[in-house]
Amino acid sequence: MSNMNQFSYTTYPQKVIFGESSLLELAVEVKTAGYKRILLVTSGSGHGYAEKLMSLLSACHVRVFDKAVMHVPIEYVEQAIKVGHEHNTDCVIAIGGGSAIGMGKALALKTGVPVIAIPVTYAGSEMTQIYGLTEANIKTTGRSPVVLPGLVIYDPLLSLNLPLDLTVVSGINAIAHAVESLYAHDRSPITESFAIQGVLSLMKAIPVIEQCLSEGAVSTKAYVNARSQALYGAWMCGAVLGSTSMGLHHKLCHVLGGSFNLPHASLHTVMLPHAIAYNQSETSGQLQKLNKALEVADLAQTMFEFSARHGASVALKELGMHEKDLDLACELAMQKEYPNPRKIEQKPLRQLLQNAYEGLPPERGI
Repeated sequence: MSNMNQFSYTTYPQKVIFGESSLLELAVEVKTAGYKRILLVTSGSGHGYAEKLMSLLSACHVRVFDKAVMHVPIEYVEQAIKVGHEHNTDCVIAIGGGSAIGMGKALALKTGVPVIAIPVTYAGSEMTQIYGLTEANIKTTGRSPVVLPGLVIYDPLLSLNLPLDLTVVSGINAIAHAVESLYAHDRSPITESFAIQGVLSLMKAIPVIEQCLSEGAVSTKAYVNARSQALYGAWMCGAVLGSTSMGLHHKLCHVLGGSFNLPHASLHTVMLPHAIAYNQSETSGQLQKLNKALEVADLAQTMFEFSARHGASVALKELGMHEKDLDLACELAMQKEYPNPRKIEQKPLRQLLQNAYEGLPPERGI
């Protein structure tokens, strides 16, 4: 079901506001929706964003929950639910990266309270019905329409101070969504177009952002434009994440992140080249359009080199993974079936994890 003559594509009710200073639209949107009691969700490092929103939402009663952390541990969700009930919350506004938006979506899942998402990184979760929760060191994911933010505001001015390392890993996180969507069994010409647009936008924007940051040229139009281009790419990649099924790459990132507490975004820079190489024999036709758009011959090697060139980790051992845990990681990854184009087999998967642990280039044919 992936040709121009026959495919299926589902859309969901969601409003997106994109552009410089679009954050200023928030107060009007909140007033129009009739929200009065806001729970503002962010991470411990997001106080600057929280303060900015507090000034915009002066007409509302706002409570801040700043304990959003990666992988959305259930104990933090329960704390946020308690705070939300005490505040009689009628809307959750999540601002920050994937951790904050993941927490906002978890609250929507557990309480039914609507969510507004204001992403400042490029993870793309705000465009999806996908949620993730970690309990007893096991991360589980699911889909529910109740977690989809009804409003997403993309304001590139909020990401101007995003550090380069987070820019790169977050951007590659988004690229991973697009890559896996290209060989998803439920892909369509629409998701294919979004995916290619998203990858091109991010891979063009990141080098410009890096150059501007290294030259101290952060007040230039070129820098702001690059941030806008990256955010647009994240939007496109997030859209395909919400519309297609993910495969081996995302399965490995959820296992490694949830069970071993490794940084989610950095896992994408390490694992994506190896997942592409693992699936290469079954996906070369689907990935060819992206190779052509990027003017490369080997997407797996290209992503490996792109990560390394821009300072991102390419080895699991750099992220805190212990070699003794690779067998367990392989076992956990084999437990739940994912719709991957190539059958997931224990021996080649274990070799993939070993290569990724050591930071070796992606290996075809394992």
